[in-house]
Amino acid sequence: MVRIIESIAEIAADYDAAFVDLWGCMHNGVRAYDEAVAAMRGFRRGGGKVVLVTNAPRPRGAVARQLDQIGVPEDCWDVIATSGDSARAAMFRGVVGRKVWFMGDPDTDLSFFDPLKIARDPVEIERVELDEAEGIVCCGPFDSQEHPSALRPQLLAAKTRGLKLLCANPDIVVDRGDSREWCAGAIAALYTEMGGESLYFGKPHPPIYDLARQRLAGEGATVSDGRILCIGDGIRTDILGAQGEDLDSLFITGGLAAEETDTAPGGQPDPARLDAYLASEQVTPTFAIGFLR
Repeated sequence: MVRIIESIAEIAADYDAAFVDLWGCMHNGVRAYDEAVAAMRGFRRGGGKVVLVTNAPRPRGAVARQLDQIGVPEDCWDVIATSGDSARAAMFRGVVGRKVWFMGDPDTDLSFFDPLKIARDPVEIERVELDEAEGIVCCGPFDSQEHPSALRPQLLAAKTRGLKLLCANPDIVVDRGDSREWCAGAIAALYTEMGGESLYFGKPHPPIYDLARQRLAGEGATVSDGRILCIGDGIRTDILGAQGEDLDSLFITGGLAAEETDTAPGGQPDPARLDAYLASEQVTPTFAIGFLR
């Protein structure tokens, strides 16, 4: 049975750094969670470092600006590692070719193509139509409310030509306020199911954890894996990723799995429902809590 805690203060002394998910933990896409902000402030006051590790398909600067807009202040975190940055580094190395077909929201996702200053001899990337493309860059669906299956014709054409799909956000779904939206991970999963090749760079895959450790070291912190706590609400991303990296984890049950774990707003999970859910997913966090506080 997973230990359910009342607040992160119960276990904070055992950790020097926290890899913290954003959506569903620190905010809901619309507003910040005040208790989560206070919890991370407290963790930092105790000497801990907070690395925001997010599957956002954008550079960390763009994520920082969004956090400021929705009320997640800079004094509750130290540094940001995004799947967007990890995936961008791969794109500028040419892993899906030079000419790419872009999938995503042109209003929010085009910063993915901003020059990457740390890239050594970057490939010059050109956005083209699908029939000219050497590969696909997927930051998300064109319409987040539309089921990914609507993209089958384009994906079939891409698979037939052997195009690789770079997935900048492995999340399947995310909750924006009270609305559930599809993410790039759902498209990548469908493409793989159809026989195509998808490349992943966010949680639960290793590249983003390597980036998070680099960003932590860049803050002057030398932290062993045994002193890192991963916090998140995605059982197949945050918690599975932590398990794969042999890192401890705190599962936020009131996010994506609120219904499955019977976690009411502001409350705690039902222990029996939580155990049943974890057994069905075959993923085991170190700790669980209803909401980050």
